[in-house]
Amino acid sequence: MSAPETTRAPERRSWLREHSELGISLLLLVTGVLVLTDTALETRGGGGGADPLGPHAVPLVVGIGLLVLAAVLTVDVLRGGHGEAELGEDIDLSTPPDVRTLGMLAGVLVATAALIPIVGWPLAGFVLFWGTSYALGSRHPRRDPLIAAGVSLTTWIVFDALLGVELPGGPLMGVFG
Repeated sequence: MSAPETTRAPERRSWLREHSELGISLLLLVTGVLVLTDTALETRGGGGGADPLGPHAVPLVVGIGLLVLAAVLTVDVLRGGHGEAELGEDIDLSTPPDVRTLGMLAGVLVATAALIPIVGWPLAGFVLFWGTSYALGSRHPRRDPLIAAGVSLTTWIVFDALLGVELPGGPLMGVFG
């Protein structure tokens, strides 16, 4: 190897380290191209009376937006802009993670996913909201279950009855619909 080749590799690594935000720009570019390609390959269908734009309007706007963001970020990074490092002002980095809380949250999420098809959203949502509040430290045995039940029922009614998104009702199926 010649001397210039051995010095180029560290220089190249240093340049890439200084411009690491270009990786995010590349990710935005690839995602934008994928969105636009998928939109273009879909069968063309114009909008109807209720939807004059058709089903391709939103993916087209999102894909173009991703490409514009990729270009703007690339130009900014190449002109010397860079993201600020996280200072961790509200986080004590010397404190170990609370494994117990993380384990409880993971258990609540798994239990909710397993319970939705069996008992429906209102009861599974109750487990999700009450279990999450408990795992994060709330200790109000009278208030927390009532709030969890209210939030769970409200989200089910809003999604199922008002928005038309079918969520399994379990034992409450047919009560509000």
